Amino acid sequence: MAFYRQVGDVPPKRHTQFRKPDGGLYYEELMGEEGFSSDSSLLYHAGVPSAIVDSQVWDLPDLATVPNHPLTPRHLKLHDLFTDTSKSNAVEDRRLVLGNGDVRISYVVAEQPSPYYRNAIGDECVYVEKGSATVETVFGVLNAVQGDYVIIPRSTTHRWLPGPEGVHAYAIEANSHIAPPKRYLSRYGQFLEHSPYCERDLHPTTEPLVVEGTDVEVLVKHRGNGAGGIVGSRMTYATHPFDVVGWDGCLYPYTFNVSDFEPITGRVHQPPPVHQVFEGYNFVVCNFVPRKVDYHPLSVPVPYYHSNVDSDEVMFYCGGDYEARKGSGIGLGSISLHPGGYAHGPQPSAIEASLGAERFEELAVMVDTFRPLELGEGGQAVDDGVYAWTWAGRRKS
Repeated sequence: MAFYRQVGDVPPKRHTQFRKPDGGLYYEELMGEEGFSSDSSLLYHAGVPSAIVDSQVWDLPDLATVPNHPLTPRHLKLHDLFTDTSKSNAVEDRRLVLGNGDVRISYVVAEQPSPYYRNAIGDECVYVEKGSATVETVFGVLNAVQGDYVIIPRSTTHRWLPGPEGVHAYAIEANSHIAPPKRYLSRYGQFLEHSPYCERDLHPTTEPLVVEGTDVEVLVKHRGNGAGGIVGSRMTYATHPFDVVGWDGCLYPYTFNVSDFEPITGRVHQPPPVHQVFEGYNFVVCNFVPRKVDYHPLSVPVPYYHSNVDSDEVMFYCGGDYEARKGSGIGLGSISLHPGGYAHGPQPSAIEASLGAERFEELAVMVDTFRPLELGEGGQAVDDGVYAWTWAGRRKS
């Protein structure tokens, strides 16, 4: 997304001398995607950004997954994953709920500051379900509040500082980049008129965050032969990574609040792509927000039964009252997993109950994947075990 920004001090021309007040040189770092062939930013460091003095193993939390076999729709109660959160942080204490080779979905409730952290596997899209946090990054500071998506590009060093009420975070970690859908953008990267949000709704950093320090440890998640092909390292830097006096370019972290998404509605039921907010490789992110619903005189506002044959569908219910799932036990903090190969839709009682409705006061974040999802340890721990049988009202004895 070619939306240029400049923050702090940068030289008039790139790749030229840029000197400190004492006459020494700042160190220019190009942070770019796709091998110098896509979006990038130039960051100007007081210290050498590659100077490390130590590297040790970081033992990652359990990232192993098991297949959803036999094939079963599932209801996962994420709020049951955390009881005592007084010692947890938003990086090390994430619990893997679902994952495949393209994307991993985790949940965490945290009250403590996280270590400095860098995900070198892919971009992160972290949805703040509840609470707030200050997210310090090498680009500056983001203030994340309830309803924010926090988009953090691959290899951005950052840390999470929860607010007074802590932070409840739903982390979508890609093995790729995460961006607005291409159909929302012009060929030059500007949001088009039919897009449900635009540049004004994106909130990047506004000033540098310059921190002094030596021997600073950064947790790095990177490619390897661990579970899911992911391993971790503890890299110690000679000088603080947050020594950037300025940067410019089109690659940077930002927040986008779900309340700024303008829903697209119609006389009859609209398909999920109208709710799309981001895309990654082999997955999409949608959000279902409070909205006016179908206004044809014979409309059925809840979704029709459907077999999305190429996708697994993951719905995270994070606000309001989700009409299509009434009678299934699903509530706030729930995930429903509807795998490919299985036709799914509303609970039967919800169809009649929806007739004549003018608005739905619901809020949900949906991830559709184009490869099957497996269950992580967190997902296995909070599977209610009965959701699959709620449409029939019984299980075969």
